[in-house]
Amino acid sequence: MTRHSLVQHVRELGRYSSDQEAEQVLETVLGILGSQLTGEERCALAAALPEHARAAFVAPIPLDRPVTAPAFAEAVARTLHTTLAGARWDASCVLTALADLAGNQLTDRLLAYLPRGYALLFGRADLTPAAA
Repeated sequence: MTRHSLVQHVRELGRYSSDQEAEQVLETVLGILGSQLTGEERCALAAALPEHARAAFVAPIPLDRPVTAPAFAEAVARTLHTTLAGARWDASCVLTALADLAGNQLTDRLLAYLPRGYALLFGRADLTPAAA
């Protein structure tokens, strides 16, 4: 996938009015996600991204451990100067586009690495295992 096609995909998912708006959201969410991932998952997602998007993703230094999904959305809201609901929408549009780009296997690995609660942001159901 090219940078342009990724921006277009985010723009369509988010119904953003311009490529610039979609690109700003994409780069913001990628940067915050980049601070959440380490190791093989970080390397695998970086390899799947177009070059310009990869730069935004790998720029931040990863945290020792990822934050919760609500804290992730709060970081997006602060950075984009938007509401929490708007930030969840923005994050979901980008992360759903990344899931489409990365495929099921890598997305499953990312969700296994991240704390519970990120699945909905990736456009997936967040199912709880049945009690025995």
